[in-house]
Amino acid sequence: MIQVPRGTQDILPEESYKWQYIEKKLHEIAKNYNYEEIRTPMFESTDLFVRAVGGSTDIVNKEMYTFKDKGDRSLTLRPEGTAPVVRSYIENKMQHNVEQPVKLFYLAPMFRYERKQKGRYRQFVQFGVEAIGVEDPLIDVEVLSMLMNIYQSFGLKNLKLVINSIGDIESRNEYNKALVEHFSPRIDEFCNDCQTRINTNPMRILDCKVDRDHELVKTAPRMYDYLNDESKAYFETVKAKLDELNINYEVDYNLVRGLDYYTHTAFELMSDAEGFGAITTLCGGGRYNGLLEMMDGPDKTGIGFALSIERLLLALEAEGIEIPKDKGIDLYICTMTDEARNAAGTLLHKLRSRNISADMDYENRKLKAQMKDADRKNAQYTIVLGENELDSRQADLKNMETGETVKLSFDDIINTLEEL
Repeated sequence: MIQVPRGTQDILPEESYKWQYIEKKLHEIAKNYNYEEIRTPMFESTDLFVRAVGGSTDIVNKEMYTFKDKGDRSLTLRPEGTAPVVRSYIENKMQHNVEQPVKLFYLAPMFRYERKQKGRYRQFVQFGVEAIGVEDPLIDVEVLSMLMNIYQSFGLKNLKLVINSIGDIESRNEYNKALVEHFSPRIDEFCNDCQTRINTNPMRILDCKVDRDHELVKTAPRMYDYLNDESKAYFETVKAKLDELNINYEVDYNLVRGLDYYTHTAFELMSDAEGFGAITTLCGGGRYNGLLEMMDGPDKTGIGFALSIERLLLALEAEGIEIPKDKGIDLYICTMTDEARNAAGTLLHKLRSRNISADMDYENRKLKAQMKDADRKNAQYTIVLGENELDSRQADLKNMETGETVKLSFDDIINTLEEL
């Protein structure tokens, strides 16, 4: 039997309403912050991710789904959303837009060849935002405010926002030199990836899942101590504004994030909820200065974050927060004869064309079974059609919650439901 591919899932109707609820709320919040939707292709040139995400990252080295097309071009299913959005910003010359920053959001599937874990899939859905075109601590704070607003709007309380500054390019270079000096004497004690990273991107050693408990990681130099005056001032402004807005946060000097393009503000949001799991990260992001130039674009900067819908659902479950179910259909039509079933089909067409949700029985079941089906579909109202109803062109409209009935013509049933 052919089954769903490993690391993927079917989202069945009994679960899909949760996704619809979340997606609608995310769209609403994005609109409140004046972010507009962008949709990029599901696959891109492999070189885009190698250049943007970084050749030393696990994503590029281990996790990408890459293939050759019939023109022998190397293409990759997108593993993350920032690089495609930045590519689109450059290609479509959005730097010339009157309004800067250009504020965009996306809601789309991503693909990474990861080991299957709770809440982590090889195909997963990300909601992300990117504000590109302006470097300003207030934009950083706006993005962090939006992030917190999203999770709190669902009722989540056990949240911990962790931030750090990775500094500008100059500060990063000085910090990397210090890390090389710190790790080099004992680098042979680290995993093979870290032994490579010390020459390509030493900061990634701090983010290693294998060696994160090594004593040299715990005693590594702090990024903050290598920030130049400009980078320190930037970070202090971000923290001061977060304090002013009463947005709680912690500073973690080892937070570097998993991608090469971050500079200045980097952050992660975690869940402290009991039972959420060993991997507590809900969301992450940061500012990226130099990414656009790295991709042959203009001298512009941006900031953004991405969150996993799957991880958000786990957090809601851990805190016992239920997503409200849809109210159900407006009307269920029960039928007693073949002529009534035919008439019901016509009536359904009229109802649906007036934006009234309705359904009927298609299995020719007994009336009792049809009423049970109406309950399962959470129908707000029902009518029963038989010979008498067809002759009089009238039926009893029953409120399924109160049990009250009112006799109406077929046209009046449509008009009444439309008004309700």
